Amino acid sequence: MGYYIKVENDVKIYVEDLNPEGKETILFLHGWPGSHNLFEYQFDLLPQMGYRCIGIDTRGFGESDKPFTGYDYNRLSDDVRMIVAALKLNNFTLAGHSTGGSIAIRYMARHCEYGVSKLVLIDAAAPYLIQTPTNPYGAPKAVIDNIIQGTYNDRPKMLRDFGDIFFFQHITCAFSDWFFQLGLQAAGWATAAIAKTWIREDLSSDLGKINVPTLIVHGIHDKVVPFKLGELQNQCIKNSKLIPFKYSGHATFYDERDKFNKELVKFIEE
Repeated sequence: MGYYIKVENDVKIYVEDLNPEGKETILFLHGWPGSHNLFEYQFDLLPQMGYRCIGIDTRGFGESDKPFTGYDYNRLSDDVRMIVAALKLNNFTLAGHSTGGSIAIRYMARHCEYGVSKLVLIDAAAPYLIQTPTNPYGAPKAVIDNIIQGTYNDRPKMLRDFGDIFFFQHITCAFSDWFFQLGLQAAGWATAAIAKTWIREDLSSDLGKINVPTLIVHGIHDKVVPFKLGELQNQCIKNSKLIPFKYSGHATFYDERDKFNKELVKFIEE
């Protein structure tokens, strides 16, 4: 069941809500530059197991409205808070992949973990994605600058190049095309704005404000968010557990989807 929720006077966010009567609720926040459809292989299975699965399309992406502004982590986490309030969610698991993981972390800090009982960070782009003298494990700033320029100059090629490093396991040409089309659904200005947010925002101080049980899932072959950043999250978040995925890149939820689904369910049921 899909519908829209107004988060600002002129901005509506698309929400996919599967099995609303489920025993436990999982709220999924997708990564850049996709949509809630990235979690297709969770949505196929988990509702059958009795879970309520809610997927949000971040503003500017998927089927959500695409305003020109509002792509900092504060506003994006406020969007999530508006949706949580509209759906009256409580005692739910918040799961965020990549940039969705960054938004989830800011949500936990900015909104005092409102309604969240457990947190799942999936190849999360945190605490800081950019390589600096004090953060040698991030991506070189030039890589992000190239993504931004590629978005403005030839967004389809940029998306194709990004898709080439997203997965570790072999994917078919048809699947690659599907992933590419998800990226094309986004607005160009939103695609670039999120990349600029990676440069500006440091989530280091947010990590220490997380108190709920936290599962950190990270592919050891991740070429987008290096595995070391997952280890740093584990060090900084109280009551967290890191599970390395040995045969995954940036898409643990697809590269090792059976293992991912099993570990997610196990964590929720603990």
